[in-house]
Parts: sequence; structure tokens; C-alpha cells
Amino acid sequence: MNDFFQHFRLAQPAWLLLLLPAVLLWLLRRGHGASSAVVFPNLSVLLSLGERVRNRAWNVGIPLAWASLAVAIFALSRPVWRNEYQSSDASGIDIMITFDVSLSMKIPDFVDGGQQIERVDAAKMVVDDFIRRRPDDRMGLVIFAGQPYIKSPITLDHERLLRDVESIRLGELEEQGTAIGSALAAAAGKLDARDAKSKIIILITDGASNSGKIAPVEAAEHAKTLGIKIYTVAIGTTEGRVDVQRFPRQEFDIPTLKKIASLTGGGHQWAQDLGSLRNAFQDIDRLEKSEAQRFTVVEDTELFPWFVGAAALLALLAAVVHVFNPPPAS
Repeated sequence: MNDFFQHFRLAQPAWLLLLLPAVLLWLLRRGHGASSAVVFPNLSVLLSLGERVRNRAWNVGIPLAWASLAVAIFALSRPVWRNEYQSSDASGIDIMITFDVSLSMKIPDFVDGGQQIERVDAAKMVVDDFIRRRPDDRMGLVIFAGQPYIKSPITLDHERLLRDVESIRLGELEEQGTAIGSALAAAAGKLDARDAKSKIIILITDGASNSGKIAPVEAAEHAKTLGIKIYTVAIGTTEGRVDVQRFPRQEFDIPTLKKIASLTGGGHQWAQDLGSLRNAFQDIDRLEKSEAQRFTVVEDTELFPWFVGAAALLALLAAVVHVFNPPPAS
């Protein structure tokens, strides 16, 4: 019943005011008894078939005629079954999230709820939240290790994008390493094909570029010519180390990441815990405001033909009843 009242509407309810004079007429004519019967001259030829006069004819035929009139007036009010949808156009901001899946992202130097978690899981949590906060932006996903891979094209289908983020696994790319320049170039290539007022790359990495054919700064300069901003997020604590030739060191290259950001007009953050990682994405969210136009789509299914048909059927029944069962003569 709630569903009925939620969807059933009268598009032109003012026509229902005709019910008032109809009811008044019915009350005025009610006292005249049989003399108030409706005459159907076009069916007079059938009078010979109604040999017997029935005293109860008025009790059936006339009410059917009044019911037909009432239903016809209701049809004039245009009953509809209405569905309303909230919709919006895209914000005009296209974002490529470029996600490092090198094996060093397995280091468990982040803490969530008192439990140590790996860098990759911390990054996935925050990226998931970022996507959900920006429903009107087109976004895509590039993962990279020794080479980049387009995991999700630029899309407004955020449910699919969230599934792609959740499915990220370390080691899913065969070639190991950290090809930051190649990843930025791949993301920029996808954004360049788009007609958007603002184009952004968010780079999440815990490593220094050590593979690929394009240097990170060179890729940033190319992105700048295309009008693309790059926000870099270095992820990892000072305690999280990787062993290279038995000498522990922090691998990511902060100066290069800062230069990439400054060249393109973006920004840089170093996230050393889950809180600062969330803050980094909240800063990006605040700096790159989405402006989408929201509107309501109304879809009406017309129901008045059914009521017109019902009114016609009731009128026909009233005529037939009157012809075969005329009211008693006064």
C-alpha cells in the first residue's frame, strides 16, 4: 500500500472539482424516482426486446450511469504511475589513481585498530573512501610495478572501480620494480583522450623509480603540457625499510616526488601512518572540488486510458440495463 501511494499521482487533479456539480445534480434528481431515468434514444430500437418492466431497473442502471460519469471525471484528472530518479551530470573532473603494487608495499608498518597492516591494505582502504566521497567524478585505476597496467578505464561506474581496487594484489604483475615514469605516462595518455575541464593523477608509491623507459620528471613535464596535475603520496614510515645489498634504507625518493608535484601544479604528501594517509587524500579532495549539477528525472506512465475504458464499459452496461429493464412508467 505504501508503494501505491508513493507512485500513484494525479497529474491534473483540478478536474476532480467536476465531481461537486455531479454530486449536486445526483442529489437534486434523486427525489424524482423513475422520471429521472436516463434516455438513450440511439438504442430505442431495442425497446421492443424489453417486454417486461422491472421495478428494480432504476437501482442498477442509473447507478451504473453515475459511476461511469465519476470514473470519466477521474480519467480527466490524468492518473499516472510516477517513478522519480535522482541523477546528476559528471563534475568535469577526471582522475587517474596510479597505485604502486611492487613487493615493498607488503611491509606491515601501518596500524589500524591496534593491528599492524601492510602498506597496500592501508592504501586500498583510503582510496576506497576517496572514491566513495566523489560520486560525480570520472575515475580510473593504473597499477604498476616494473610496468604499468590499466586495471580500470576512466568511468562513472564506481561500483566496478571499487571492485577493481579491492582486487589489487601484490605480485599480480610479472615484471618487478617501480616504473613511476611509465605509470605516469600511461595515466596521462588515458586522461589526454578525455574532454574534461580538470585532469588529475594521484600517484601512490613507496619506492624510487628503478625501471621503465621514461624518467618520472620527464613524464611529469609531458603531463604538464597536457594540462594534467599530479598529486604524489609517498607511503611508508621511517622504520619501514627494505634491504638492498644488506644495507637497510627507505626506498622512496621524496625530492623527485616533490618535483613531480610542483612541476604540474599539484601537491605532495608523505604519509607515515594511517591518519596522515587519510589526511593526504582529504587535502586532495578539498583542493579539487567537484561541482556536479543534480536533477530529478520524473517518468510518468499514463493510466487514464484504463479509466476511460472503465467509464465507457460502465456507460454501456447502464444503457443495456436501461433498455432491457426500463424503469416503471410514472
